[in-house]
Amino acid sequence: MPNKKIFILLPDGVGLRNFAFSNFYKIGIEKKFDITYWNNTPFDLTSLGFNEIKIKNAKSYPLTESYKNARKHIELNLNIKAENESAYDNYRFPFSYKKLKTAVKSYLTRFLITIYNSEKGLKKVRKQIISSEKKTDFFSQCIETLQNNKPDFVFCTNQRPLLAIAPILAAKEVGIPTGTFIFSWDNLPKATMVIETDYYFVWSEHMKSELLKYYSYIDEKQVFVVGTPQFESHFDQESISDKIQFFNQYNLDHNKKYICYSGDDFVTCPDDPQYLSDIADAIRKLNEENHNALGIIFRRCPVDFSGRYDAILEKNKDLITAVDPIWKKIGEDWDTILPTKEDVRLLSNTIFHSEMVVNLGSSMVFDYACFNKPCAYLNYDVANKIQADWSVSKIYNYIHFRSMPDKNAVIWLNSSDEIADKIKLVLKKSDKTIENAREWFKIINQHPAQDSSERTWEAIIKILH
Repeated sequence: MPNKKIFILLPDGVGLRNFAFSNFYKIGIEKKFDITYWNNTPFDLTSLGFNEIKIKNAKSYPLTESYKNARKHIELNLNIKAENESAYDNYRFPFSYKKLKTAVKSYLTRFLITIYNSEKGLKKVRKQIISSEKKTDFFSQCIETLQNNKPDFVFCTNQRPLLAIAPILAAKEVGIPTGTFIFSWDNLPKATMVIETDYYFVWSEHMKSELLKYYSYIDEKQVFVVGTPQFESHFDQESISDKIQFFNQYNLDHNKKYICYSGDDFVTCPDDPQYLSDIADAIRKLNEENHNALGIIFRRCPVDFSGRYDAILEKNKDLITAVDPIWKKIGEDWDTILPTKEDVRLLSNTIFHSEMVVNLGSSMVFDYACFNKPCAYLNYDVANKIQADWSVSKIYNYIHFRSMPDKNAVIWLNSSDEIADKIKLVLKKSDKTIENAREWFKIINQHPAQDSSERTWEAIIKILH
């Protein structure tokens, strides 16, 4: 199928890692596709040798954001009713009233939820979003771009962004088939679907069943199980630096073994600095027993540029080395902080050169499983919580953790007092934990994990046939 033209829609920066910094482009070119990135990010993809069309002046209809937020809440309400499951409430964000503009949006959203809180109402909300976005200058701009370039397929890298709606609607308007990738393993229970495409690309059979359950208007024939490109880089042996080079570059002690502490953003874990402090205390205790043999690599959450860890890092500078993600901060919102190709390599090297990872319920368990290394999940509340209503129990009550086939797929750190002993044990023997983690990984992501881009292009070939 030579010279079929594919538009890769990047409505925001989160798709860069999967579809610009992976093997996705290279494999598509090898299959003789004509690839253009329809780019709404500040990142210059021509610097990587890619063809791109920059999206300019993208702007949604003024009321669409409120309708989108109402859609999320109505979907969660319907899921709670259908399954008698209150856990869906944990996926809501509190309404903001700090500024006049956000307060107006919040009041409007709550009004829309009240009047459309049913299956019929949800359909009306979806239709309203479509009709509103078709009124925008952005929609007209997208129509013009598509008519001028005539792509055979528009592939959206992320189902969540508001600014993906108009380009997808424009493609449908001019008769171009569309598809979207479901970005993250937890997105479907969270009710994050914003766009509606002709085809859907998911991580696994598990995610496929979720998609069909939550969105009954989607037919099984529209869904392709492809995995996710975000783990592919871990299987590229050429990207791994030798120990001396990596340790020298980041001022690590050649005589120590390192565990990685992977940080969360403030909303997910407001007490993250205290957890890091608890890990440092445990490692200090182990070092007293074993000749200063361990250290900590701290990899902060890529979208957290705050100084909230500074005091802990200074106090424990003999133990903790910060190896910060290489992301670029373009704006203040989390989705304007962009990944880089350099950070893809840095993450793989951080995993390769550390013994295990500790974090609060993140998908880093799967990154480490790629290297046959264990993960420990924090599972206790600290004494002096920053937010009284926050708890780890909220995190592990999320629907997506129910996919874990064996609770021993991770090491559970149930109190600060047991951290040292459990780390000591896992460093000696963790085969069973790793085996369970890999089984969980197979449920979450189609295997072989390194072939996701290949499967995605094969799915596109099937669609175009």
